[in-house]
Amino acid sequence: MEEMNITVKENKTQNAEPRKQIKLKQYFMRGFTTFLVVFACIVCYFAFLRLDDIAELVGKIGTILQPVIMGFAFAYLLNPIVGLVERNTLPLLGKHIKSEKRAGSLARTTGIVAALLLTMAVVTLLLNMVIPELYESIRDLVISLPYQMSDAMEYLEEHSINDSAISGTLRTILENAAGSLETWVRTDLIRQVNQMMSSVTIGVISFFETLFNIAIGLIVSVYVLRSKEKFTGQCKKAAYAVMSQEHANLVLEITRKSNEIFGGFVIGKIIDSFIIGIICFVVLSILDMPYTLLVSVIVGVTNVIPFFGPFIGAIPSIILILLVEPIKGLYFMIFILLLQQFDGNILGPKILGDSTGLSAFWVVFSILLGGGLFGFIGMVMGVPTFAVLYYLVNMFVEQKLEKKKLPKASKEYEKIESIHGTEVKFRDTK
Repeated sequence: MEEMNITVKENKTQNAEPRKQIKLKQYFMRGFTTFLVVFACIVCYFAFLRLDDIAELVGKIGTILQPVIMGFAFAYLLNPIVGLVERNTLPLLGKHIKSEKRAGSLARTTGIVAALLLTMAVVTLLLNMVIPELYESIRDLVISLPYQMSDAMEYLEEHSINDSAISGTLRTILENAAGSLETWVRTDLIRQVNQMMSSVTIGVISFFETLFNIAIGLIVSVYVLRSKEKFTGQCKKAAYAVMSQEHANLVLEITRKSNEIFGGFVIGKIIDSFIIGIICFVVLSILDMPYTLLVSVIVGVTNVIPFFGPFIGAIPSIILILLVEPIKGLYFMIFILLLQQFDGNILGPKILGDSTGLSAFWVVFSILLGGGLFGFIGMVMGVPTFAVLYYLVNMFVEQKLEKKKLPKASKEYEKIESIHGTEVKFRDTK
């Protein structure tokens, strides 16, 4: 009996020790968590006090890593071309190379080289075509603008009823517009061009730094494209290591959807705008329009902006052509309306599809918000960014509705007035 009592006491003592260790561990974890929370609050407090210094540090880091950022951007834009070439060359190489790994590596290298050569050829061709023509168009515009405005005023006076209210009003509007436009061309435009030329002339070091960053960015893009599966695998590995499986799967799903939205919209919009610019150049050349290349560049570049882009590019182009030949300005107005109808109803949907999933209202909203905050870049990137946010909010709402066993389609709520448990009360439409 004594031996049994001793054994029971020993067992109780042995069981009590792990319990004490568990409690100590719990107390330690609670204390450590409290310390981390307090430390994080202190860090956030001092971070708010040093926002300018932090912004400066972030900007400096961004400047240092600019070649790497450019490399990832180049890789993202070139990836579709690389994938297309790789998919078409891999079956051909597989017939002659027995090693599947070697054939895949050679196909990837072929795709990267083809993408780089194609990009450099397009950029070189555009620069050789656009820069001289743009310079001549702007020079001619600056020289001939005062004479064109004078001719327009004389034409108005000849074809208007003298001393009429309409004639006086039109003459006043044209004189004010002529004065403002001439002042802008002769002061602001020339000053900005001179500043640009001076910065290019004086800032040779900055110019070569930019070229160096672009060159390093291209090299980085090659490494990224060569090892894109490895980088993707490392990111997935880190996600599953840090987060639970459910959260990691959610992050990967959001990443895939974001890539689908951004890739489909940005790359598709660039291709769409490039085609629109070429069509505009060909048609204006056939119609013998003035400032053909300048107007085509304006139309193509501004077409990158959804919804507002055609209007932003068309208005100054119409004014330029009207100043030279009013009748051709009218022809251009008709052509640009037809071109934008073709882009909006045929070409755009074929290239872009429903890449964003946004209604017209949210497209306008995102463009205005992005443009107001970040200018031209905000107007271009506002739509895909808002589309991703819209997707996240919609996914969160649908998950909550699914848990509550309620319908997820928005259309089903249009006639619902209230829901009480399983009872649904519909709005009286009489």
